[in-house]
Amino acid sequence: MNGLMVSELARRSGVPASTVRFYEQEGLLPARRSPSGYRLYDEVAVDRLAFIGTAKSLGLPLPEIRRLLEPWQHGECSDVQHELLPLVEQRMTETKDRIRELSEFADRLSRSHAQLEAIERQGPCDPSCAFLGRTETVAGPVLALLPLATSTDDAVIACGLDGAAREARAAHWRDVLSAATERVAVPGGVRLTFDRERLRLAELVELAESESQCCSFFELVVHIGPPVRLDARAPEHALVLVHELFGEPTA
Repeated sequence: MNGLMVSELARRSGVPASTVRFYEQEGLLPARRSPSGYRLYDEVAVDRLAFIGTAKSLGLPLPEIRRLLEPWQHGECSDVQHELLPLVEQRMTETKDRIRELSEFADRLSRSHAQLEAIERQGPCDPSCAFLGRTETVAGPVLALLPLATSTDDAVIACGLDGAAREARAAHWRDVLSAATERVAVPGGVRLTFDRERLRLAELVELAESESQCCSFFELVVHIGPPVRLDARAPEHALVLVHELFGEPTA
């Protein structure tokens, strides 16, 4: 019998017999029939299966692989290169885009996890949970979800202001922090450096003192400088609140 039967081709190529039959049905692997009706494959079928496997490992769909097999079998190596190179470049672009999407998704999951850990509230959920993972900084959703303080224990992650007052306080911070020129990560929080010409120093000190009274879990220290700096820290499980109100480190 002149040719390889399915079982022999599968053994030599390492490709399951069912996959060999599938490739034949899809027009990727030509076969002829023996007088007894058995499928027979040429010796080149082993290399052909290896090429198909490589193309699949690059993420190419079967229609593109089928098109590549013509220059692979009957053309020059440069013909295959000419056809294959733009397909690989396209997969590279798609893969990088997917990696970026997954990275952004992982960041959102991380923010959501931190926000969920920071919430201490009684009673049923409300629609604010729809904001989990959002990247708003000042007046962000997590600050809005903080319960009113019910204890003088510094470890309680709570706020002494109601919703309207919190929004007003956050707007005040937004105005004062517009003079910040740099945010650097420090243990437990972030250090902000300010442009002295634009900063209203007395207002910053007063605001930090007011914030410490209503949100005692924040540790706020103003360094007169020069330059003027503000260290904002919180317990580890409330670090997301520091970033929400004072911004995330840029360095």
